[in-house]
Amino acid sequence: MRWRRRLLAAAEITLVVIALGALGLWCSVPNTAPLADENPTSTAFIELRREQNPKLKLQWQWVRLGRISRYLRAAVVYAEDYHFYTHDGVDWEAIEGAVEKDLGAGQLRIGGSTITQQLAKNLYLSPHKSFLRKLREMLIAFSLEDHLTKTRILELYLNVVEWGDGIFGAEAAARHWFGHSAASLTPAEAARLAIALPNPIDRAPDKSSRELTDKAVRIIRLLRMQGLIDSAQERTALDEVGAPDAKVLPDRNAKPEVSEPPTSGPVTTPAETP
Repeated sequence: MRWRRRLLAAAEITLVVIALGALGLWCSVPNTAPLADENPTSTAFIELRREQNPKLKLQWQWVRLGRISRYLRAAVVYAEDYHFYTHDGVDWEAIEGAVEKDLGAGQLRIGGSTITQQLAKNLYLSPHKSFLRKLREMLIAFSLEDHLTKTRILELYLNVVEWGDGIFGAEAAARHWFGHSAASLTPAEAARLAIALPNPIDRAPDKSSRELTDKAVRIIRLLRMQGLIDSAQERTALDEVGAPDAKVLPDRNAKPEVSEPPTSGPVTTPAETP
């Protein structure tokens, strides 16, 4: 009987520890409500880069979502989180697929981060990978989705995401890589910026490879299928990303070929004039 009492006591202690851990994890979630109206003055990633390089020359300029090219807005959703407008902050199907892929490769990591999760990571966390950090990332993502609209989440993300050494946000990225504002980005430039995420160092817009070109072509195809560009723009964009042999989609195929296309956001909202 003594071993049963010890087993019950151990189980009770374990449950208490788990409950306290869960409570502590939930209490660690920052208050995201102010972000509905206030722009952050810094981010965890910016502060990390400053610690890593005290001489860092920060390039960061905040702009409204309407001052960011609709091509980039759509391209980032296509590249990073196609179900952005339908999930609650976490894409469980994407996570399941990522876990299955990792297990098949003999690894165990949790991928499939949504734009909301990436925003949570950039604002409050670090690039360090762990299950605990992933759990915090998910909880913060839920909080962001509770307090902010999808439009605001996308605006925040496009203004804080890293696009190079000391380069944060779409405006700084557009000016650094292409010499003009984010509002003036072409379809090809938008595709190149989108595929640089989430690793803008190894996949910087000035780097080229067969893999990166194929990714850019896919984004341009989606822009055409969603009706954001016509055949002439598609041809120009394909040439600019280094795919002159890629054929332009015939008009009869210029329609969505995916089961759940975005129903709102950058695809249907035209960019405001500068």
